[in-house]
Amino acid sequence: MCCRTAAFRVSLSNFNGVIMPRYVIERTFPNGVEIPASAKGAEITLKVVGRNAEEGVTWVHSYVTQDKKKTFCVYDGPTPEAIRKVAERNGLPVDRISEVRVLDPYFYL
Repeated sequence: MCCRTAAFRVSLSNFNGVIMPRYVIERTFPNGVEIPASAKGAEITLKVVGRNAEEGVTWVHSYVTQDKKKTFCVYDGPTPEAIRKVAERNGLPVDRISEVRVLDPYFYL
């Protein structure tokens, strides 16, 4: 579900009838992050998704730098605290959590 606020599109998801804000989570992995494209990789990501769901947090997708040492993960969740809680359970670092909106350049056309 999306709505417009000026030129910014607010991305919101619905979890059990509750509207969730969207966040970008910045993470640093000094040795790099590697999730294999295999059954093992699927197992790893499904465990993260399952633990996240316990707190109403949804991992939407992530961007990974070319050296694999930094990620920018897009999440929907009730609060930054819920995201930090599941990150800790998943053994994932958190450098910064920023609530975000989409700036739509085509709004102006």
